Amino acid sequence: MNETSAVEPNDPPLNQAQELAVNKLSASDVEKIDTEQLANTGRSWRKVAMVVGLTMSKTQGQFNDIPDLYYSQRVANLVEQGHLESQGNLLQMRYSEVRRSRTVQP
Repeated sequence: MNETSAVEPNDPPLNQAQELAVNKLSASDVEKIDTEQLANTGRSWRKVAMVVGLTMSKTQGQFNDIPDLYYSQRVANLVEQGHLESQGNLLQMRYSEVRRSRTVQP
């Protein structure tokens, strides 16, 4: 198999230290993260990694010990809730995209 046809692995799960940090988040903290993630999406497709990066940048100083993997998991949750539409494998934030659901108002 050559390099261009190699299958990219899924993003890894949270490790124990990351899980501990995430478990300290309040419901309000999670809501802030989700609200910011939605603010970083629109009607056009955007890479999940870009949404995550923008959100982490905007929330810098508030959730420093929370890894990008958690933000990516929250994006997947927003897709499950119907707030976002997705294409690609959401377990690979660099190779998946999201946009605002056409049924949800901005």
